[in-house]
Amino acid sequence: MEGNGLQEHRLFGGAFSAVLPPGFRDVSELREIPNNQEIFAHSQTDQSIIIELLEYQAEVADADAARYHFEDIASSNEASGPEKAEILMVEPVPKEQLALQECANAWLLSGRQLVAKFNEQARNMVSIHLCLLRLPQFSTDLLLTFNDPILIHPSSSSATASIPSGLAEAPAWTLDHFRLLLQTLRLCDTAIFG
Repeated sequence: MEGNGLQEHRLFGGAFSAVLPPGFRDVSELREIPNNQEIFAHSQTDQSIIIELLEYQAEVADADAARYHFEDIASSNEASGPEKAEILMVEPVPKEQLALQECANAWLLSGRQLVAKFNEQARNMVSIHLCLLRLPQFSTDLLLTFNDPILIHPSSSSATASIPSGLAEAPAWTLDHFRLLLQTLRLCDTAIFG
């Protein structure tokens, strides 16, 4: 499904809802993804948004938890180390800015990683903006990640990717689109937590 316009979309079978950015593609229609993830890709750029239900990391202090998850993503992307990953900012998100009032606290992190796609040698510089919503009462860390490539290596498959024909031009996503997602994310059914 491709989404245009600002309307709420059901996530995780209706357990959550949120306003997604315009021009998104539901990646689950293209390939299998884990049940704890919702992944949306921009229809014409390499931008993506990932929403993940993760195990609550009780041993990690709230103020350090966003950094913990960023470093975990860097490890998965084989982008660990100061030459491949950098955190630019971490700040708390005031609860009054969130529809998801069940979260104990929320943290916004911005950083960059040098990431290779599909095990390629070429690495792209990607801005990574993540928001961590901590839900200890459900033993869950809810992680929202906005991947925004800022420099595509000429040898990357992304450098030669073409826009699918028949699609209307969709504007690139911005941090404002990501913030709207964060501000409108709502829990609709606690049964998702078992």
